[in-house]
Amino acid sequence: MATLPSIAAQTLKSFEAHLYFHLIPLPEKHHKQHPSVSNIITEAKSLLNLAFPIALTALLLYSRSIISMLFLGHLGDAQLAAGSLAMAFANITGYSVLSGLALGMEPLSSQAFGAQKPKLLSLTLHRYLVFLLFTSLLITFLWMNMFDILVYLHQDPYITRIAHTYLLFSLPDLFTNAFLHPIRIYLRAQGITHPLTLATLLSTLLHLPINFLLVSHFNFGIAAVAAAASISNFFILVSLVAYIWATGVHEPTWENPSFECLTGWKPLLKLAAPSCVSVCFEWWWYELMTVWCGLLVNPKAPVASMGILIQTTSFIYVFPSSLSFAVSTRVGNELGANRPYKARLSAVVAVFVSAMMGLSASAFAWGVKDKWARMFTSDSEILRLTSIALPILGLCELGNCPQTVGCGVLRGSARPTTAANVNLGAFYLVGMPVAVGLGFYNGVGFSGLWLGLLSAQVCCAGLMLYVMGSTDWDLQAQRAQMLTCIDASLSDDDCDDP
Repeated sequence: MATLPSIAAQTLKSFEAHLYFHLIPLPEKHHKQHPSVSNIITEAKSLLNLAFPIALTALLLYSRSIISMLFLGHLGDAQLAAGSLAMAFANITGYSVLSGLALGMEPLSSQAFGAQKPKLLSLTLHRYLVFLLFTSLLITFLWMNMFDILVYLHQDPYITRIAHTYLLFSLPDLFTNAFLHPIRIYLRAQGITHPLTLATLLSTLLHLPINFLLVSHFNFGIAAVAAAASISNFFILVSLVAYIWATGVHEPTWENPSFECLTGWKPLLKLAAPSCVSVCFEWWWYELMTVWCGLLVNPKAPVASMGILIQTTSFIYVFPSSLSFAVSTRVGNELGANRPYKARLSAVVAVFVSAMMGLSASAFAWGVKDKWARMFTSDSEILRLTSIALPILGLCELGNCPQTVGCGVLRGSARPTTAANVNLGAFYLVGMPVAVGLGFYNGVGFSGLWLGLLSAQVCCAGLMLYVMGSTDWDLQAQRAQMLTCIDASLSDDDCDDP
């Protein structure tokens, strides 16, 4: 007769075996078949339906930044320079860090939604809110000491003091972003993108009158420009949360916050840290290019031209980055639902769409090379440099669009470390030596810096395509099942239900 301990042991062994076979499923028989035309069209529609409102939101935010720059220019050259310096410092030390850390939430959220684990989806949101708020506190201390840091780095004290004022009035925006990033990803993981677009549209409509009121009417100076941006972003947050609560779109996946969000951070940190590194490597490259322009002979025209070109590439980047977010969600959802064939199909379709985007962007850059800079300046030297660099920028987009979408695929399949390694190798081990060598040692100058970026983008795209082409999608689906059950706070039922 079996004893009670032996029965318990057999039951536990049976459960472990059942769980093992649930997490390591048999390969799908149809995953090696070629997709039909209807499947490809359906997947393309799903991607574009997700990407379109994301792109519209990004364009609205882009227009807001242009409005802020116009008001800074209206205040004077010193204020414009100080605002640009403050924005560069904020991007390097704050916004890029928060954005990168938040992207570590994407695979957890999208795979949890695909695996029908609402508790994990909601718990991930709560954990990232706490995590980003804590990170914002650390960044606050850095921003408050910006003046001493930049003066130590030999920046002009007068410009730096004005920039410090701008940054201090931007501090509320730092905490607003700590809320916005996780909420945005929480919704996007469920395929919900329109509320953020509507909130951003309303905010953009208010942004211009707020600037007129604070800058032109009350004459609060550069602090008003920063405050207007902070108010506009806070309005997005408030209206977004109000819309979510009023419509109840959160109810199917919502769990009330608990002390569980203060535990189980190991998977979070393993995804957040490399995601942050990957984003920062790419963001910081453009700041480095501006710094290098300042080291060229007669740097005024190269720096001004670089500013125009970075604004241009930021505008073009809206479209592949939106597709990147869409494919990250689609791949994560399908892997979480244990459908590796559909995840692979989504990745392949997204790469083809990104290639078409790259060709369109390249054609656009070549087509406007002699006209684009005239919208910003009439200086002949700036016009000449911009005209020379725009065709190179267009070639860069042939690599940038596929590599941006590749980063989205890697995020959706919870491989941010691979993306970080690719960006490190492409931008800093290939692109940087080429840019510095051509720009300073071979006498190519301004164009040499852009040729360095071109080499980095080509290398990055090639590596991304290789990684995606060699991906074992069945293995990634198995990893997704394990990732969505790795949290100790989940019940056995959450990890055992098909």
